[in-house]
Amino acid sequence: MAYNNNNNKGQRINDMIRVREVRLIDDEGNQKGIVPTLEALKMAKEKDLDLVEVSPNANPPVCKILDFGKYRFEQEKKLRESKKNQKVLKLKEIRMQPKIGSGDLDTKAKHVQEFLDEGSKVKVTIRFRGRELAHTELGYDVLQEVLKRLTSAYVVEKAPAMDGKTMSMTISAKAK
Repeated sequence: MAYNNNNNKGQRINDMIRVREVRLIDDEGNQKGIVPTLEALKMAKEKDLDLVEVSPNANPPVCKILDFGKYRFEQEKKLRESKKNQKVLKLKEIRMQPKIGSGDLDTKAKHVQEFLDEGSKVKVTIRFRGRELAHTELGYDVLQEVLKRLTSAYVVEKAPAMDGKTMSMTISAKAK
């Protein structure tokens, strides 16, 4: 069977294997030992299968006799399964100003709580404008007040810190 090299993702098969000898594993999974590459290719062609290099960094490289199309499909299936089981962390951002009212602060804290319950990380940002920059401690107090209003367990990943004209902190839900 002929497979072009650009969609093999770096795996060499059949005539692309350019070493003198390989450690061979046959189609039933039995070790055949170190075999000249031409002989391994001939064995693969007799069984109408491919010679696939599975471990190119070994000395000599390890090759298996198998159906490459089926092997590639199984690899992609494993990759899809592993992606399905991954949890993608999202970073949500809540912005406010240092002179925020109590009711607005309750609403913002409720939104932070909802994001944490979803499993997202939350970046709470306070934006200072004009003369507000002279009183950054007010922004720090607002961030502390947000933390007091949270009901579930959380972890402060990045403590409140100034970054230009903004002060921000990052929090995430505590692992269950």
